[in-house]
Amino acid sequence: MHIPARLGRNDVAALVVLFALIFALPAGSAPPASAVASAHPLATEAGIEILEQGGNAFDAAVAVGAALAVVEPYSSGVGGGGFWLLHEAASGRNIMIDGREIAPGAAHPDMYVDANGRVDSRASLDGPLAAGIPGMPAALAHIAREYGRLPLSETLAPAIRLAREGFAVDEHYRTMAGFRLETLRSDREAASIFLDNGELPAPGWRLRQPDLARALELIAKTEAKGFYEGPFAKRLVDGTRAGGGIWTEEDLAGYRIEEREPLIGEYRGIRVITAPPPSSGGVALIGILNILEPYNLEDMDEVRRTHLIVEAMRRAYRDRAAYLGDPDFVDIPLERLLSPLYADGLRTTIHPLRATPSESLQPVVTEQAVGEHTTHLSILDEEGNRVAATLTINTPFGAAYVPKGTGILLNNEMDDFSAQPGEPNTYGLVGSEANAIEAGKRPLSSMTPTFLEAKDRIAVLGTPGGSRIITMVLLGSLEFAAGGDAEAIVSRERFHHQYLPDHIQYEPGGLSKALRKGLAEMGHRFEEVGRRYGDMHAVVWECRDGTVEAAADPRGIGSARVREIREAVPAAACE
Repeated sequence: MHIPARLGRNDVAALVVLFALIFALPAGSAPPASAVASAHPLATEAGIEILEQGGNAFDAAVAVGAALAVVEPYSSGVGGGGFWLLHEAASGRNIMIDGREIAPGAAHPDMYVDANGRVDSRASLDGPLAAGIPGMPAALAHIAREYGRLPLSETLAPAIRLAREGFAVDEHYRTMAGFRLETLRSDREAASIFLDNGELPAPGWRLRQPDLARALELIAKTEAKGFYEGPFAKRLVDGTRAGGGIWTEEDLAGYRIEEREPLIGEYRGIRVITAPPPSSGGVALIGILNILEPYNLEDMDEVRRTHLIVEAMRRAYRDRAAYLGDPDFVDIPLERLLSPLYADGLRTTIHPLRATPSESLQPVVTEQAVGEHTTHLSILDEEGNRVAATLTINTPFGAAYVPKGTGILLNNEMDDFSAQPGEPNTYGLVGSEANAIEAGKRPLSSMTPTFLEAKDRIAVLGTPGGSRIITMVLLGSLEFAAGGDAEAIVSRERFHHQYLPDHIQYEPGGLSKALRKGLAEMGHRFEEVGRRYGDMHAVVWECRDGTVEAAADPRGIGSARVREIREAVPAAACE
């Protein structure tokens, strides 16, 4: 074993873990395998590559996240951000790395409102005015420095290779690019990278991103400082301003990630560890589970069970719209929203046999479309470290704009703010003053990376899916509570209610005809989504038989791999 001459924080942590595993832990108290599940096979392989080089789960998360930024430009990117939920086995700590994008210094509440007082929805979606200051580079560098073992030059190597050498795009890439074709064409730099002579590339076309490879090399060499300061930062700022953006060099230099305490709840003996604000996901997830806690859902008929779940969803999304925003800017009544007593009160408003009209819960807004965006990765290593990370640039291909010569595809996360109180964003989600645009503020998110800890099993899960993320993680959590394995968690049929619009959305096959009939008799209304949605990835450690499982959502193109380390040994409890 190589021991460095000078031990840093990460080296000491690694030695502590090693000696603990050798001398302290009882048989079966650590996973017998490591596992990676992500939204793209090339990214999953990047994570396995880093684990095989001696990296831990945090190193693998850096590698997978960076690789996804290369191979899924429609879902995440170096020009975006996200939330990384970490569990450090040696200390037992849970940490959330908030790498969410931040509004530029010149941002203001009326920046997308025209002279007639109407919101210009395209301005918050297309082009550099829609872009917040990216958090992805800072977050990757922070995770590598504070929690990983390997240098960024190693963990970013797979992504750099994929960007430089390219990879063959598939039909899914073509579909996603088709959603933003005209917007991609409107920016010469973006079109030259992501389109084939201005047209949708055919499956098998090789996407090469040499400028992005150089940007990743700079991030590795400077631990991201070169992204936020110096010549590259100036090039980013000049490029955004040339397209009508408002970034400044001070905005980039002032970006900081935040380490936040995750939210912790409990549902029927399962500890739920999940994302705090500025994600709304954890608050809503725990709130829904608190409402459902007293019900024996598995003993109910399907109609009543679904009715109660929908009513709990409805109330949590109403609270999301009313109260949630960036905790560094607004006071959020978290203690109340997470309290079982508050859930008791909400539960009394649920009629067991009748749907509650959303307008009776304080109406806010009208309907707007819901889209797909974002990506997710779940990782467990053989020491018990784990990561659930949900990453994004918002809508497909973000702002569809690349500052010339940088290779950085900009996000359009400014659309996640409330352009006007009560005005829906592109996912139909509404907000109040708590999520109004403000310089230096982080927009509210639905991303919900989550750990579930039962006495004899642990799950790592999350998904993309816009406003439906929270309800997908909820349904996956209920599947876990019912004893479902990793495959069952990611495959479960899906339905969704987000308070407004006031109907149950469901994927094809998500609600049977008989179930819809029973719910309709209670007053529920429906909208079938055109295709199956979401892309959940989960890892489950089954301590009762000592095995590790990983599964990628069959709806997507992702993959999951388990890397066996030693023979599985049953354990009395997960540790």
